[in-house]
This record gives sequence, C-alpha cells and structure tokens, in this order.
Amino acid sequence: MLGGALYGVLTAEAKLARKTIGTIDKSSVPDPTGWYGRGRPGPAIKLVVLGDSSAAGYGVARVEDTPGARLASGIAEHADRRVYLRDFAVVGAKSSDLADQVDRALPLEPDLAVVLIGGNDVTHTVSPSASVRYLQEAVRRLRATGVEVVVGTCPDLGTIKPIAPPLKQVARAWSRRLAAGQTIGVIEEGGRTVSLGSILGPEFAAAPAIMFGADQFHPSAQGYQAAAGILLPSALAALGVIPDDEEHLESLRGEAIMPISAAAVRAVNTPGTELDGTEVGGNRLGVRGLWVELRHRRRQPPSEGEAPEETDEEPAEG
Repeated sequence: MLGGALYGVLTAEAKLARKTIGTIDKSSVPDPTGWYGRGRPGPAIKLVVLGDSSAAGYGVARVEDTPGARLASGIAEHADRRVYLRDFAVVGAKSSDLADQVDRALPLEPDLAVVLIGGNDVTHTVSPSASVRYLQEAVRRLRATGVEVVVGTCPDLGTIKPIAPPLKQVARAWSRRLAAGQTIGVIEEGGRTVSLGSILGPEFAAAPAIMFGADQFHPSAQGYQAAAGILLPSALAALGVIPDDEEHLESLRGEAIMPISAAAVRAVNTPGTELDGTEVGGNRLGVRGLWVELRHRRRQPPSEGEAPEETDEEPAEG
C-alpha cells in the first residue's frame, strides 16, 4: 500500500511538473548550422553537435545564443581557424535516438562531436544501463572513424524548480546514476566527458531566474552560455588547441590520475570536471579499472556568439 501511494504521488507530481513546463514547440529552435570565424584561415574544423534539447538550444530566440553557435564561435576564436558546424540535435531525443544522428553526422567526417543527452531518458524512466549502451555505441562509431568526442553528462534534474519532493530526490538519484554510467561508458570507448552536475552548480542555484528559461526547465540564453563555457576548454583540448600550462596535471586544482570508478563518482559531485582515459606504466587498465585523468580546466573568457555565415558552401569530405 505504501509503495502504491508513493507511486501515485510521483505520478501526480510528474504530471504537475510537465504542466508547469508546458508544451514543447520543436519548430522554434534556431538552426546554428553554418560557418563561423569569418576571415580566419583554413582548413576548417568540422564540428557536429548531437543530443537533445539541451544540445539544440531549446528556448532561445537568437541563433547566436544556441550552444552550437557558442561552441563554434569559441573554437574559431581560440583555435584561430574557421569552423563549420552541423547541429543534428533533436528536441525530445533520448539516447536511443543517437544512432540516427550519428548516421547523419558521419558523412561529414567531422573532427569533433559534442554530445549532450540523458535528461529525457530520466523523465521517460529509461534504465541507466540501457541509456549508457546506446551512448556507448554512438561514441564507438564516432571514434572508429577518428572523430574526437566530448560528452556533457546528464545534469542533476533534482535541481529543476517545477519538480517537487519526493520526485525531486528520485530524479536526482536517477540522473546522477546515469551521469556516472555515461562517464564510464564514454571513456571505455575512447571519448572524454565533462560533468554538468547540478545544472552547472552554484551559478544556476544563485540566479535561477536568469539561468533558466521561461519554462523553468530549459536553460536561458545566459544558461546556455554558461554550459558552453564549461564544455569549451574540453572541446579545445580534444582538438589539441590548449595553452601550454594546461598540458600537465595541476594538483592545486585537484587534478590527478585515478581509477575510473572513483573518478566518476567525484565528477558527478563536481560540475565542470573533465575525465579522459590515460595510461599508467603503459597500461590503460589498472587493478581498479581504467586509468583516467581528472581535470578542472580553466574556463576561457566568454566569446561573443555569432550567427553563421550565409553560404551554401560546405567543407569537402576527408
């Protein structure tokens, strides 16, 4: 009886949260596909963005405010290269939808894929193990063709205002478990992860009216800018474009080499943590699992998001 009553409460709260969030208008998301870094030299860096509404930038009115545009603008500025972006993210997508997005992305032969996925898996109660398998397969296919992969792990949905207790506690536990599983799965396939944690931590908690959009669920333009700012240093590192002082682990920032099981737990609880596979004594695998580098990369100064150039030109494949 107690279990049935709890299930009824959770169901009612989930319906109330969806009512507060409102109907999702999938056609309202600006498409950031195009060229960035006007006047910069080539060859172009080819970037693809995959995932759900958090990758697409649902809720913003200007293309310059989408995560894809922010990342492409930042990469162009810091790498001093032109960037060609294709955004394949789909509002409402779950991890099982990544296969189709990868199918569409691979013909472009991208240099880097940034993936944001997981929130809809939690809200649709997809088991974390199933979600991780779908993500692993997507990363495996991308890495098999030489694409660098950066995955922003599932945020802590327990911080979303329309979600009330006890659903809030369930959402928090579920999303953190998924984020830890994503971390391990992605690194096993040769990608790297960045923890988005509690919706980017204290910035969102301190100013939810600014960082969240009108539906109180998706980030605002400022929120997406903060998310892109956390992802950008790892995207630059994946492309091999980092300052000299970022080459080595910095113990003062809490960076270290450690087993993946311990690192995944620490990353879930510390937003902005990057994990990437490494070797110790020539071996990727230790007694307690894969070895990883745990980093807290310095954030780059925010770049002004730009709109893509209006051109039909696309970079040549290869």
